[in-house]
Amino acid sequence: MSLTLVIGNKNYSSWSMRPWLALKGAKLPFEEVSIPLYTGTADKQRILAFAPSGKVPILVDGSITVWDSLAIVEYLAERFPNAGLWPEQAAGRAHARAIAAEMHSGFAALRQECGMNIHRPIRAKVLSDDAKANIARIQDIWTDCRARYGHGGPFLFGAFTAADAMYAPVIHRFRTYAIEVRSEAQSYMTTMQQLPAFREWTDAALKETLVIERFEQD
Repeated sequence: MSLTLVIGNKNYSSWSMRPWLALKGAKLPFEEVSIPLYTGTADKQRILAFAPSGKVPILVDGSITVWDSLAIVEYLAERFPNAGLWPEQAAGRAHARAIAAEMHSGFAALRQECGMNIHRPIRAKVLSDDAKANIARIQDIWTDCRARYGHGGPFLFGAFTAADAMYAPVIHRFRTYAIEVRSEAQSYMTTMQQLPAFREWTDAALKETLVIERFEQD
């Protein structure tokens, strides 16, 4: 097995964080290729050399190339069925896939107004009603998953799954923008922040020196 994951800046690239954390959480070995984003044509060409989408993340598995975070997670779950990337039971698996897809396609206001920027000083900002509704919905998702499926461990479905990886960047957004959350959500955030792979990504992000000015304007 020889997997390569192409990612962007750990400080800013929330989409890169998702499959990276899934791989780490499933204990699947991989080579990491980091390409800084938004720094010029040369880096764009490096990304295009891996996949025609021109975007990260990208997973390379021999002759197979997969791009898009959720597509990578699904490929890994098929390729390594014993890795535990989705819950074992059909009901939990369907639920996990549904909330992962909701994360993948939704919460546009929160994404727009609270971009991932791990080194940003912690401070609140004024948010739109749409962003506040996104925040409430995410907390409802976490609370519901924990109530239904969390009896086997501290994560959304008990054990760590790809669903946790898909929501991991939200933990950084909630922390960075000093967003108040309910006690159930805070407990889950603490669990994720204590995950060794989550800490590893965070520590590496804080060591990055590249600053992208357009992401520093809030």
